[in-house]
Amino acid sequence: MNFTPPPRRPRAESIVPMINVVFLLLIFFLMTSRLTPAEPFKVTPPQAAEGTEAEGTGVLYLSSEGQLGYMGQEGPAAIAAFVAETRDVPGTPQLRADGAAEAKTVAHVLKELSEAGLKNVALVVAPQ
Repeated sequence: MNFTPPPRRPRAESIVPMINVVFLLLIFFLMTSRLTPAEPFKVTPPQAAEGTEAEGTGVLYLSSEGQLGYMGQEGPAAIAAFVAETRDVPGTPQLRADGAAEAKTVAHVLKELSEAGLKNVALVVAPQ
């Protein structure tokens, strides 16, 4: 009689360390990425022949109908939230107005931003 235990099959490699690495990479990329809020409505900027790339902090949206939007808020509340969040932050806040918006509406919004305390606002345009 043979009382020796039967030979065991070799143990498969564990994939737990690989799963740990994948999750750590996922967490790293989620923590280091910058998520931006969705645009409140579709805006097509006006065309410009020259200009520099605008780098700013916040973006206030102005639709072709004159509707304002910022971080889920609309109208005067959007202006108040925009000014509160961008007043003391380095960089130039941006106004992204639709190309079909009336010039007097854009001028009125810029005047409201100036009266609220913003000294420099970049108007975003698309290159020709």
